Amino acid sequence: MRPEPPFGRRAAAMITPFTAGGALDLEGAARLAVHLVDRGGSDALVLNATTGESATTTDAEKDAVLRAVLEAVGDRASVIAGVGTSDTRHTVALARAAASAGAHGLLVVTPYYSRPTQEGIVRHLETVADATELPVMLYDIPARTGAGTELTADSLRRLAGHPRIRAVKDCAYDLLKSGLVMESTDLAYYSGCDELHLPLYALGATGYVSTVANVAGPQVRAVLDAVDAGDLATATLLHRRLLPLVDTMMTGVPGTVSVKALFAAAGMPGGPVRGPLLPAGAEFTGRLVEELKAVLAPAS
Repeated sequence: MRPEPPFGRRAAAMITPFTAGGALDLEGAARLAVHLVDRGGSDALVLNATTGESATTTDAEKDAVLRAVLEAVGDRASVIAGVGTSDTRHTVALARAAASAGAHGLLVVTPYYSRPTQEGIVRHLETVADATELPVMLYDIPARTGAGTELTADSLRRLAGHPRIRAVKDCAYDLLKSGLVMESTDLAYYSGCDELHLPLYALGATGYVSTVANVAGPQVRAVLDAVDAGDLATATLLHRRLLPLVDTMMTGVPGTVSVKALFAAAGMPGGPVRGPLLPAGAEFTGRLVEELKAVLAPAS
């Protein structure tokens, strides 16, 4: 039994478009958001998170992107604002700013670098959830936040008792933990790793937050649609067909770099990445384009 989706089911982890000179491209952000919803099949957008280069955008830029996207898509999609930082006070301030702008929900990553205990992590997340009336999606991604920052099953069970903590974006690569928490709580799980969408959905996840959905939204969505139709064989084939693209996009370079390279090749908004990220080279971009063409081509 899947929990009701508090943030939609098919979320794209949207990039943050910049101009050629590296400034924020708000017109591009609005255009891209409409594309992801109307043509990409997304019913939710996650802004200002990992794929959105949150580490190198200012608070003012985050607020401007959020407002531009909200105005562009209205209520046609849930708009979830990434607000996580390593500082509880800063995260609370970002959460309140997102609520003031009209965000539909918050994505809050576990605090990084300072390596708090599990008790410190739980208190941080509860404090942020207490700061607004918005529903919260926890972001469990220890590969980016550091060893020891993953949420344990016991911590997740505690956090599930908070009335506004509704979901988990799961990038922990621990299917046993995910299954145990889904079995013992009402938290809605969203796969945050494109290679695990089908396995987590089979365990009872609600949906996904996908980087690959920036460029192949309908194909990513089709996997879940096939499961919902009771056709696991087709879902498996569709999932496997995506894996070479997932592998190329997400291995060796951050997904943001891959998405922006593909958007540049297609004439879509995106622009450069900000340092310390480096742009994709011509050879790698060519590989990406060929992998994407294979995914978008009609199945034989």
